[in-house]
Amino acid sequence: MDWIKQPWPWYVAGPLIGLMVPLLLFAGNKSFGISSSLRHLCAACFPGKISFFNYNWKKEVWNLVFAAGIIAGALIAANFLTDHQPVQLNPKLVNELSGYGVHDYSSLAPKDLFNWPALLTVKGILLIVVGGFLVGFGTRYAGGCTSGHSIMGLSSLQWPSLVATCCFMAGGFITSNLLLPLILK
Repeated sequence: MDWIKQPWPWYVAGPLIGLMVPLLLFAGNKSFGISSSLRHLCAACFPGKISFFNYNWKKEVWNLVFAAGIIAGALIAANFLTDHQPVQLNPKLVNELSGYGVHDYSSLAPKDLFNWPALLTVKGILLIVVGGFLVGFGTRYAGGCTSGHSIMGLSSLQWPSLVATCCFMAGGFITSNLLLPLILK
């Protein structure tokens, strides 16, 4: 059981994720991605006269099962497959984060940043609301999420997915190197 508790190397995890693409295409021309699950959930729970939610969501129920599996897998991994050791970080990263007041690496998300008192400040609520809006807007504007474009779209040679993936990467680099230091100060 110890082998499943350790991080898997890229040459195992990457091909397993990549094999989802032909499997889904073979299983009925289905697209890999998670952002559409919220649309399917809204269409199922709040049927109305909004044209965006007026479609046969039952054809996509497999996507809701997939999303539920992600949540169940995360709960199983967090509760049963962790070794409860502090996360091992590069010393340079530890030094940089300590300059921002981050010292607790006892879990995957640093408790110095991700805790209820920090969330319930004006800055925390603003970051969650603005960040959530930007992620939602960007996902809708790009026509999908990072997994849909970067895994499914690139492997099926779609030009919009290449553009979206380049923009996702550029946004990640800018956020982590320019914006995050400003936010954490």
